[in-house]
Order: sequence, then C-alpha cells, then structure tokens
Amino acid sequence: MRDHRSAFAATFVTVVLGVAIMAMTSLTFASAGPRLPDRLAAVTVAVQAPVIEKVDGDFSPARPWPPGTVADLTARLAAIPGVARAVPDRSFYAQPVIKGRPVPEQRGYPWQVVGLAPYRLVEGVPPRGDGQVALDRSLGVPPGVRLTVLTARGPAAYLVTGTVDGPGVYLSDATAGRLAGGVRFIGLVTEPGADVRSVEAAARRTTARAGRVLAGDSLTALEALADARTRWIGTQVLSAMTALAVFVTGFVVATTSAFGVSRRRREFALLRTIGATPRQVRRLVYGEALVVGGAAAALGALLGAVAAPLLGAALVGAGFEPPGLRVAVGPAPLAATFGGGVLVTLAGAWSAARRAARVSPLAALREADVDDRPIPRIRWITGVLLCAGGLAAAVTSVAAAADGLITNVLVSAMAMILGIAALAPAVVPATVRLVTRPLHRSRGATGVLVRESALAAVRRTASTAAPVLVMVGCAVLITGMVRTTAAAFAAVRATEAVTGPVVVPAGGPGLTDAAVTAAGGAAFLPTAVYRPDGRAVMAAGVTPRMLESARSKLIPLAGSPDSLGEREAIVARKMGADPEWRPGTMLSFAFEDGVTVRVKVVAVVDDAPVEVILPYDLVRAHDPPALAEEAHLRGAPAAGTLAALGARVVDAGTHAAEADAEEDRLVWTFTVLLVIVSAGYAAIAVAGTLGMAAAGRVRDITVLRLAGATTGQAVRALAVETALVVAVGAALGVMVAVPALAGMRAGLAGAFGVPVPLVVPWPLILGIVGGCLLLAVAAAVTVPHRALRRPA
Repeated sequence: MRDHRSAFAATFVTVVLGVAIMAMTSLTFASAGPRLPDRLAAVTVAVQAPVIEKVDGDFSPARPWPPGTVADLTARLAAIPGVARAVPDRSFYAQPVIKGRPVPEQRGYPWQVVGLAPYRLVEGVPPRGDGQVALDRSLGVPPGVRLTVLTARGPAAYLVTGTVDGPGVYLSDATAGRLAGGVRFIGLVTEPGADVRSVEAAARRTTARAGRVLAGDSLTALEALADARTRWIGTQVLSAMTALAVFVTGFVVATTSAFGVSRRRREFALLRTIGATPRQVRRLVYGEALVVGGAAAALGALLGAVAAPLLGAALVGAGFEPPGLRVAVGPAPLAATFGGGVLVTLAGAWSAARRAARVSPLAALREADVDDRPIPRIRWITGVLLCAGGLAAAVTSVAAAADGLITNVLVSAMAMILGIAALAPAVVPATVRLVTRPLHRSRGATGVLVRESALAAVRRTASTAAPVLVMVGCAVLITGMVRTTAAAFAAVRATEAVTGPVVVPAGGPGLTDAAVTAAGGAAFLPTAVYRPDGRAVMAAGVTPRMLESARSKLIPLAGSPDSLGEREAIVARKMGADPEWRPGTMLSFAFEDGVTVRVKVVAVVDDAPVEVILPYDLVRAHDPPALAEEAHLRGAPAAGTLAALGARVVDAGTHAAEADAEEDRLVWTFTVLLVIVSAGYAAIAVAGTLGMAAAGRVRDITVLRLAGATTGQAVRALAVETALVVAVGAALGVMVAVPALAGMRAGLAGAFGVPVPLVVPWPLILGIVGGCLLLAVAAAVTVPHRALRRPA
C-alpha cells in the first residue's frame, strides 16, 4: 500500500468527507426530535384534544374542544388530588408598538398561562382588567407606561402593569378570552411531592374519550405546529444530505478504485503469473479498501462529532430547524456512521475487485500504456438504452400533465446523465477529438501533445471527465428545475395579481381588521374549519368588496357566487371540495373557537384560493385571532395611517415577487447546499484520478524533458490537458441536462398558459466548474513536481 499512496488518497479523503457528513447529519437528526416548548416547562401532565391520523407533512391543526367541554374538563381535572392548577392553553396575535415600530414578539396569552411556564413576575402586578398588559422585561418598558398593542381587531392602548422574565404579551384572562381562539390542550401543574403517575391515571379516568393524556416524553406532542413543520423540513434536508453522502461516496470510491485497478493491471497480472488465484486478488483489493475505509471512517466520525454543533447552528440560522436546537454527541450515531462508512467503501470497491480478479497473467507482458480496451457489450447496451429513454422522456415532457412533469424531467435527465457516463470511454474521446481538431494542425507541439495524450489514455480521460459530467449535469438540472419552476409560479402570480396596489403586513404576521378597513375592506381572512370526522378544511372569510373583486375568477359550476348570506358558503371543486356538495347542501363545520355552525352551500365554483369561502364576519366571530394576508387598496388612506396599523402598500409587481419569498429562499438554500456537496465530491474524484495518473506519468514527463521540453512547456501541457478534459465533462453535463429542462419549460408553459423562461444560474455553475478545474490542475501538476524540476 505504501507504493500506491496516491491511489488511495482520493478514496481516503472521500470516505472522510462522506462519514463526516453522515456523522453530522445523524447526530443532528438524533438531537432534533420534538420538544416541549419552554413556556410549558412547568407542565407535568396534559390533556390534548383528539388528534386524527395525518399523512407525513400534514401540519393542519387539530379540532379544538367546544367551550362547554373546555370548562367541564378544566373543572374536573383541577379537582384531581395532587393537581395544583389546571390551565387551558390559549394564545393569540399581540404585538406591542414601541417607539413607533412593532416589536418582533407576536404572541399573546391570558395571564393564567404564566402558571404553565417557569416565568416569574419580576416587577409590578399582574394584569387584572381591560386595557392592562404585562410584558417581557427585555423589552425595556417599565410598569406605568402606556403603549399601543396590535391585536387582530386593531391597535388599542394598554397600561403596562408588570414585567415577567420570559417572552410573551400577557393580558387579563377576560380580555384574552375575547381575543383568543379555541383550546386544544389543558396543562396540569402538580403540587410539590405529588405522584405524577397517580395524577396521570386519574386524568385518564376523568378524560375518558374526550382527549389524550400526555406525560413524560409524550408531552413533546405539545410542540407548536410551526416548529414541527420547520423540524420536518430540516429532516428532509438531513435525509437528502445523508443519501447524497452515501451515494456519492460509493460512486467516487468505485470510480477511483476502478481507475486504480486499471493503473495496476501489470501488478495484478504478475501476481496471477506467480500463482495468485482470482479469489486472492479480490481479497487483496478488499483488504486495502478495508484498511483505508476503516482509518478514513474513524477520522470522519471524529470530524463529524466536532462539526455537528456547527451544522445544527447553521440549520437553525437558515430556517431548517426551530430555535433552541442543541446537538448532543452520542456513541450510537457515531458507531453507526463508522460502520456505514466502512461498508460503503467495501461496496464501492466491489466492482474494482472483480475487475482485478479477471486480469489475465498475459497482461504482464504488455509494455505500452495505451488503453485501447473496448467497452463491454453490456455497458454499450445499457448506455444506449438509458440515452434513448432519456431523450424519449424529454420529448414527452412537453405534453406531460403538471402532476407528472417533474417526474418526467428527472427521469429524462438522470437517464441521459447515467447513459453518457456509462458511454464515457467512447463519448469523451470522440468529443476530445472533435474539440481538439484545430490543435492537430497548429504549429506548436503543445496542442498535438495534449490531444494525443488525452486520446491515448482513454480510461484516464473518461475517469476524469465522468465525475465532472455527472456533477455539472446534476447541478444544472437541480438548480435549473428550481429556478425555472419558481419563475413559472412567479409568472402565474403576475397574471393573477390585481392591477392596483396591495396592502401587506409590515413587520407582523398579517393584517388586522383595522388595517383591512383602512385599505378599503377588500380582503380574505384565512381560517380552518373542521368536518365532523375532525379533518381540517382550509377556508377563508371574504368581505363583500373582495367577493366583488374576485367575482370574475370564480367560475360557477352550480349556483351563483355573486353574494354570501350570514351563514352561506361557496365551495371550490379543484381545491378538494367534496363532490357531493352542491347548492342547497347543509354543512356542519366546527370553527376555531370549537363552536359548530351549519352553513348552506350557495355555489360550487371551479377554483378558488381555498376550499370553502365564508362571510368575513362569520369567520371573525369564530376565529378571533385570525389575520388577513393582504388587502386590495381602495382609495387613498391618510398619510401614516397604514404604517401605524402595521401595514404597507406595494404595487402588484412587488406583491407578486414577494409572494412565497420565504419558501423560495428555503428551497434555494437547500438546493445550493446539495449542489455544493455534490461539487465537492466531484472535485475530489477528479483530483484523485489525476493524482493517480500523474504519479504514473513521471516517466512520460521525463521523456518529454529528454526530448527538449522545458519545465514551463511540461507544466503547460499537463494543465491544458486537464483543463480540456474538465471542460469536455462540463460541456457534456450541460448538454444532457438542458434538453430535459427545455422540455420542463415547455410543459410548464403549456400547463399554466403563460410564457415561462428557462432559468439556469450560470454564475453558480461556472463558479463550481472553475473551482473543480483549479483543484484538478493542482492535482495534475503537484505529484510529478519533482520530475519537472529534475534536470533532463
């Protein structure tokens, strides 16, 4: 192994990086489970409203209890021996305005909820009546100060009566009861020394089927839905990073091992000549892989343990994990990643071991280093079939339905990439021959030398270009899909946007009733209503002016959507409305306050922003903390009016561009992360291949020097050949990805009925290729450096 250190260097670095990534992600994943919110730290037992089974990724809220059930359960739970207090949890939108600007804190609670947290009143007295508030002392507002607090109703003046040592805006229980929605759980705080298990058992008997009793680790089910969704997104990121690390590590190990075996054909042939059996040759290759993989996996696990907290902090900062994540280093994830790294290394070396075992003893008689062995027939067939299938999928993408378009594009591009990679020993030399044809007739010797050297060592050239091809192809495909899809949705939003200005939140989560009124009263009020089986239905309240503005887009299938009575509804078929719902159908929905209301369907429309459209006032009456997302401006509000209400005015173009901006940011951050990791692996593969090749080309370089070549000419020849091969791989990667993206662009344009541009972030792609090129050139000229400096 000492004689082939350069051959194992790329494998070692690849496994170190792969295991480090797997260790970081596994440690972060193990630490990123659901946790009880800090504001509920004093809760020892809780009773939660019944939760229906949901599919993965569904974060719709559970149906709240009716008010009568809440009062009854709270009284009975409070009477359990050992329970100090039973507190129904309520929350609502509340945002203090300090020095003319809303502060980031946006959640309000009844004062009694403080009893569920470890927070203390540090100054003043609790809020007891209307117009009183207690604030987080970190805001710097002392008791006795009057300030404005924004709620869903609008701004109102409050007197600060006290401060607490924790986050939140606390109003009197009576005031908060009018501003909050329904109750989904009741927290129990036990008396000191109480038997928690006895309290839990008594709570189960008291609750019966009215709810689910939580205690101990199960209290993490009280995690906020927003945090659960963020955690789910983080899980997708960690899973993708792990899968990418495993796949690419295996791919790079297989590539470098295969090239290493091809460089050692004479060595294996000599072993066969002196009596080594194919099984012994395989064991030799596996043994080398085990030693390299074991050492690399151990180092990678150690580096991953050190870097895992940094990954956790980065994920929190990027919005992929909720705040408060603390990555703990445990032995089980590290042991699993170490074993996984060794197994991936052995799996990557499997093909190379079989190839080494098939080397004939007669190969030891070969003197020439020209690699003219043909591609195996099965590889030809596989490559051609993959390319043909990829082209067919690209063609069908033009007419594919929207739900199958992305699948078609992925199948097309990946088939083309894998097909060209399989045929690389044939495609790459042909491309090199075509690109370097002008060099063949040039006066200088460098061009001819570069051309012939690249064509003579087919395996080396193909092994260098293949990782670049795969990396660039995947990078162009993934980034192009994300950017083109985002551009398509932006184009759709631009066509659907109103022509006039739009009022949107400024520093808050939504618009209050006061802001909607000041804007002219044209708005949707998003909410959720619940069917008798507990399933959440996305709904919205609509003002008469908003219904009038949206009338042209509500295409009726039955009934008339021209107006809505006090308890009437419009349902949208494309948004998932029940096919049995028709004009005249009476529907029973539980609202956010837990109250069940019967509404009459007056119209069925083809499409709408939500499944059920209801009167604005009905939604406001049963969902007090609901906030509008936007309002269409009517008239000209007085200067400063909207700013004081936490709102701002934007034009239609800006509104369309800002819509879903946060989600687009998360998707793009995730995409860039995966592309950078892929590019790093590809660069390692290229550098490893060139490092092995350069170690074996010292003799060739020495011959060049003896033939009169200067040091500069030898270096230039190596650098130009490396740049040529990397450029060919990059060009082929672009060529196989662009047809699939073009098919997707055409398919999106046809599905959405709007012009869709093909968007590829070329600066990012060029930067990745440039970094790969620099590393490749460095690897190509570093190993034979001594030969270049040795006198001819």
